[in-house]
Amino acid sequence: MTEKTLALTRGSGIAALYVALVIAFQPISSGPVQFRVAEALTLLPVLWAEAIPGLFVGCLVANIFGGQGFLDIFLGSAATLVAAVLTRYAPNVTLAAASPVAVNGIVVGWYLSIITETPFVAAVFYVAAGEAMVCFALGIPLIKALKRLDLHFVDKK
Repeated sequence: MTEKTLALTRGSGIAALYVALVIAFQPISSGPVQFRVAEALTLLPVLWAEAIPGLFVGCLVANIFGGQGFLDIFLGSAATLVAAVLTRYAPNVTLAAASPVAVNGIVVGWYLSIITETPFVAAVFYVAAGEAMVCFALGIPLIKALKRLDLHFVDKK
């Protein structure tokens, strides 16, 4: 398998897994108070650049089915894209985990405060807290486990 084929396959798999996790955990994946398990995957750009478009596409598709409307589909997906790029270039995995927490907390919290009529500060706090739990409790262990496996397809960043 060529490197391009492997990267395309990996990015597509990440997108599909993101969507599947959002759908599987739908009751806790959306809304002003959310614990989106799929967000653990937002740390994958630490290992693979192709995780960036994979996460963007996965989030876009998941948000189409999520029922929060236009702002969620476009701003939520854009926030995921920005967070994924910041994660890719973070100097360590802890700062990488902080990127999606900060970006999604502010962006998703802002538009969810509008959609759900939740006070802005509360919405930002709820989204950031859920994001932090997922990224730090699930995402960092996921990255460490993948690095420990020393798989031939993990970038040695």
